[in-house]
Amino acid sequence: MTVNGWLQIALYCVIIIAITRSIGGYMTRVFNGERTFLSPVLRPVEGLLYTLSRVDEKEEQHWLTYAVAMLAFSLLGVVSLYAIQRLQNVLPFNPQDLPAVSDHLAFNTAVSFVSNTNWQSYVPEQTMSYFTQMAGLTVHNFLSAATGIVLAVAFIRAFARRSAKTVGNFWVDLTRCTLYILLPISVVVGLFFVWQGMPQNLNAYVSATTLEGGMQTIGQGPVASQEVIKMLGTNGGGFFNANSAHPYENPNAITNLIQIILIFSLGAGLTNVFGRMVKDQRQGWAVFAAMGVLFLAGVSVAYWAEAPGNPAFARFNVDQVATELQSGGNMEGKEVRFGIANSALFATITTAASCGAVNSMHDSYMPLGGMIPLVNMLLGEVIVGGVGAGLYGMLLFAILAVFVAGLMVGRTPEYLGKKIEAKEVKMAMLAILILPLSILGFSAIATVVPLGLAGPLNSGPHGYAEILYAYTSGTANNGSAFAGLTANTPFYNTTLGFAMLIGRFLMIVPMMAVVGSLAGKTIVPASGGTFPTHTPLFVGLLVGVVLIMGGLTYFPAVALGPLVEHFAMNAGQLF
Repeated sequence: MTVNGWLQIALYCVIIIAITRSIGGYMTRVFNGERTFLSPVLRPVEGLLYTLSRVDEKEEQHWLTYAVAMLAFSLLGVVSLYAIQRLQNVLPFNPQDLPAVSDHLAFNTAVSFVSNTNWQSYVPEQTMSYFTQMAGLTVHNFLSAATGIVLAVAFIRAFARRSAKTVGNFWVDLTRCTLYILLPISVVVGLFFVWQGMPQNLNAYVSATTLEGGMQTIGQGPVASQEVIKMLGTNGGGFFNANSAHPYENPNAITNLIQIILIFSLGAGLTNVFGRMVKDQRQGWAVFAAMGVLFLAGVSVAYWAEAPGNPAFARFNVDQVATELQSGGNMEGKEVRFGIANSALFATITTAASCGAVNSMHDSYMPLGGMIPLVNMLLGEVIVGGVGAGLYGMLLFAILAVFVAGLMVGRTPEYLGKKIEAKEVKMAMLAILILPLSILGFSAIATVVPLGLAGPLNSGPHGYAEILYAYTSGTANNGSAFAGLTANTPFYNTTLGFAMLIGRFLMIVPMMAVVGSLAGKTIVPASGGTFPTHTPLFVGLLVGVVLIMGGLTYFPAVALGPLVEHFAMNAGQLF
């Protein structure tokens, strides 16, 4: 580890803290229907969209209607994206003349992008046409991100409103999120990315002769427009197979910094939206602090694990010490232009935020370094998390935290003046327990059936970790992978597809039930016995609940993979 590396990590943290309040303020005005600096341009467009779709922007929905609208919209998205892939051979903008996508892969990809997972069991530049990339994948990068954000806003309204029967209008929230937040940022940053060297064209691929005399095919296409929303919307699906390690997707250090800022920006901003809407910004900062503690712990361990290098190389006298001429450490699977610190930082951010984009290959990390991305997802993707999903996931843990606090002091638990009763606790637990049911259930099946065992390219604990990581990534709607798993098979495409559906939608239903229950409650004035939820004590309690829930649930599974591999590697026993 180096001082320069820690300074880069510190700089990133300072930037995120600095932009959180301003982003939160703007998003609050958007979802409250207030005027913004973009209103003179976008308000007429917004009104036209409501007219064409026959939506009354003043009519709000019951929580169940809100949830059904979201589910119906998502189902339509899966069907339409599946159809685009199956018909891409007859659709326009296919200069490579790529064939239709197979049925099981089309199902997996449709579910993946609609659920904001963006798991890719394929090589994008060899599988998806420009039309599929633009009209299918990029469109759902916007829509799936907007869906997650508006669900979080509905949850916030449940705390902010008093005895309300409605939580907003899904169609209005979705429109405003896309029109006022996602599109403007994507246009501006997308143009910046083009300036920095990302392609944005519809040209055919280019054939070039290398210095050795061989032939190389250089991909082209509308890269920048997909790149910006894959980061901003914490989607992660790359235009190229190498994702953000590809020079066309991530040309230099500046674009790398912008990308990781985009990943955290909206998720962090939503914590401030939470504080503003409940009329106490300290509440938002408390949630932000809990996320920050978990993030800093993760990035510190990841950097510490990767910086010393691979102990297996010691007997070969390989120089792995950081100097002015080399970054040192475990550089396998990493870009020289990013080095150890930026790679470890990117890996922690992308798995803390449910993004899934990568600028290095997690499969090549040291066991403990690779464990951090895995643990980030196993904790429920609540460390900032996917846009929207991270906040409502953390709020579910907050409900459990105040319930635990209530048990300790013998009082009915309250959070922001709303009494937390049996229904809310049961629904919160159901939403949280759905995730390990999918992760551990599918992993157990894949590790014993021949179709599952045919996937890992490695044996022993690392091969097992590749399977566990895949179902964790799918269920957590992350999309990153230990790339040593051959996942483009009917077995993995189908089971991972169902894991994504479970992780996204089965969790949302009980979560929305909590929203409806809380929205209908009156706000109880704080008293001398009220447990404050904006103090360091509450932050510590919230972090403890997240870690205890994750530790008790997943420690045996993690121990059989990364931990066993770590001890075996240091003992010189390679699998």
